[in-house]
Order: sequence, then structure tokens, then C-alpha cells
Amino acid sequence: MDPIFIGIFLYLAILLLIGIKSIRKNKTHADYLLADRQLGSWAISLSERASGESAWLLLGLPGAALMTGMAELWVVIGCLAGIIISWMYLAKPLRDLAGRYDALTVPDLIASYFEDAKTLRLIASLIITFFFTFYVAAQFSGAGKVLSITFGMPHETGMFIGAGVILLYTILGGFNAVVWTDVIQALIMILVLVLLPVIGLIEVMNTDPALLYQYSKEMLSPVGAHTGIAGLLAIVSGLSWAFGYMGQPHLIIRYMAIRDSVEIQKSRIIAYCWAIPAFIGAFFMGLMAYKLYGQGIVSDPEQIMPYMAKALLPAWFAGILISGAMAAMMSTADSQLLVTASAISEDIIHNVANKKLSPEKMLTTSRLITLAVGILAFIMAWFSTDLIFKLVSYAWSGLGASFGPVLICMIYWKKITREGAIAGMLTGAVTTIVWKNIDFLQAIIAERFVSFALAFLAIVMVSQLKKK
Repeated sequence: MDPIFIGIFLYLAILLLIGIKSIRKNKTHADYLLADRQLGSWAISLSERASGESAWLLLGLPGAALMTGMAELWVVIGCLAGIIISWMYLAKPLRDLAGRYDALTVPDLIASYFEDAKTLRLIASLIITFFFTFYVAAQFSGAGKVLSITFGMPHETGMFIGAGVILLYTILGGFNAVVWTDVIQALIMILVLVLLPVIGLIEVMNTDPALLYQYSKEMLSPVGAHTGIAGLLAIVSGLSWAFGYMGQPHLIIRYMAIRDSVEIQKSRIIAYCWAIPAFIGAFFMGLMAYKLYGQGIVSDPEQIMPYMAKALLPAWFAGILISGAMAAMMSTADSQLLVTASAISEDIIHNVANKKLSPEKMLTTSRLITLAVGILAFIMAWFSTDLIFKLVSYAWSGLGASFGPVLICMIYWKKITREGAIAGMLTGAVTTIVWKNIDFLQAIIAERFVSFALAFLAIVMVSQLKKK
């Protein structure tokens, strides 16, 4: 049998076993959504990193670096800045707030802070559901690409297999299964992101060391083909990935779920030690692929990671590393499915619609919603022609701009009002949708920056007007 197939099959089997083992730990809705806040620093930090960096880190970023070169360095810097700032200035205050209000979800936390029973909760839940459906679709599409380039199967078949496994262990095991599968996935991902670019560098040196210095003018340019003001805006667009980290519900929920806020300091160090080599590795993977194969070696640049693994490594080891790409998708998709299910079941059904269900029925409802959202995302992935990088950028912008400014103001600007929070969330979401779908605006600057800035402005203006 194909050693790569055996490696991936064993990996998927382990994930399902964790999901099955976690069933007995889900006795209440709080168990299913937050593992009853009993998880420590290692589990939370590795889970946060694995779920934060999806298929785009192993497929999208190397593919972008392969095609555009040094211009993608601003994305790396922006992402690392966002990770450092979020763990440094948001994690502990958000854990303290979640404990104070006994909040299970991000909409629950925001609504409790402003003492708003329904409006804020409903808006936040609908925003999460809308953008996370795109995000999960990107992960399912990534599964199709990995299995397609690895085994030659149709893209749709690969999506079906990946989506099926993710849905099964998430529905069975809830947050506990998601976190512990994330820990395994984080370790596999860092192995891929460190080893594969190093092996690529060794291969380049063995082939012709002079290749390391042979890049086109466009590949060496820090702003790509842009010049003047357009070049400056391209840098801002890359750095603007930082804003998204401050408002991603699937990352914020990790801060809320840690056992005690005193463990945040240890968690942030673990997160930094994972993130820095991971992002640098993903970037250099694309550069090494450019040196070894050029830009036309694969029809889709986002398939370069599994191609390199198969070309440079023994089959059994390539199977382990290709599992890392599957890990990247699964560790993000499972978290997003769970957060979406919690927003609909806990916030909309339980609190907004005021349906008083028993703990057992709430648990069943969450599982059914997880399945429904997964099916919708699969259908979207089936018909989408967008690259993973673009799908993730869209969802990242919408979620970051909708929640990041509100959460920052809740912690550091006490003049924020309920109306200001509503204005900020709606501005962030609507600006992302509009900006993303107007080509000439996209060509000027990324929606990630504009939507975040306008959401902040809306919060301040409306809050001040309300007070007056």
C-alpha cells in the first residue's frame, strides 16, 4: 500500500478516536462549548495557534510567496504583530471579563458587558455565522487540494473526505475534542513549516548554490509591481493582517476557556515560540519552491506544499508532512464550526428566542447546528472558484473588524456605549462586504485595514453622540 495513504489514514483515525473518547466528557452545554474552562496553558496556546493558522498558512502563504516573493514579507510581519499584541494585551482582560460574566460565547460576553438582552447578541451571532461559513468553506477547499495533488483524486472527493472527518469528531467531542486534536495538529504543522523549507534549502545548495541569488526584479521587490503611493498602500495592506487577530471569535474563545488567567503568561510564550518559526518557514517554503521548480510547476500555486513533500522526501515521511496540511485545515474548521454552533444555539435560540431547553436538548441542538453549518460550507466550497488565500482574507477582515474594535474598547475605553458597539460591529461587517466586492477599491488597499479603521471611528463617534 502507498505509505502516504497509510500515514494520512492513521492520522485521521487518531482524530476520530479522540472525538469518540471525548463524548463522555460532554455532559453539559458548557462542557461542549468551553470544556467547562478546565484546560491549561499548553493545551490552550497550541490549540489557539493551530486554529488561528488554517490551510492558508501551509497552502496559501507558500503559494503567495512563490508567485510574488518578498512582497509577502509584510503579511508575515503583520500576522506576527497581531499574535503578539493579542496575547499581550487582550488575552488576560478577556479571560477576566468572561469569568466575571460567566460568558460561554463572544456574543454572550459582549451582550453581558452592555446589559443588552437581544440586539447585540443577535447581530454578533449573525456576523459570526455569515463569515465563518466562508472560512470553513476555505478549509474544505484546502482538503480537496491536498488530497487531489497527493492521490490524484477529484478535488470534490477530497473535500468530501476532509469535511466528513472534521464534522464527525467535532459533533462527537465538542470543544474538548477540538482542543486536543488541535494540540496534535499544531505539533505536526510546526514540523512541516520548519523542516520542509530547510530540506528545500539543502536541495537548492546541492543542485546549484548560485540559485539562491537568482531572483527576478519583481520577486525581490518589497512592494511587488507597485510603485509610489501604491507601494506604500501595498505594505499597509500586508501589515493589516494584524488587525484580524484582535477579533477572531475562534481565538478569543481560547482566551475565555483557559483554566485561570494567571496561566496566560506561560501560554503567550508558547504561542510566540510556535508562531515565529511557523510564519518564517511558510514564507521561505515559497521562496525555495521558486528556486527549485519555478512558478509553473503546479497549475495551482497553493498545491506547492504537498508537491514539495512528495518530491523531496521518502513517501512515509511525506505522508506525515502532508498530514500537516490536513491538520491546518481541520484545526481551524473544527473551531469555527463549534463557535458558529454556539452562537446559534446559545445566543440566538437560548437567549434571543428565549427557548428554555434542557441541557441534553441544548447539546443535541448544538450538534445538529454544527452539521448544518458544515453542509452549507461544503456546498459553498464546491461551487467557489476563489483561492484559499482570498476566502480567508475576506472572512478574516469581516470578523476582525466586527469584533476587534469593540473588544478593545470594552477593555481600554470605558466611554464605549451599547449604541457605539452596535455601530462598530455593523460598520466592520458591511464595509468588508462592500469593499471586497468593488474591484477598484480592492486595488487601492485591502478591506482588512479600511473596515477595521472605520469600525473604530463609528464606535467613537456614536458613543460620543449618545453621551451628548
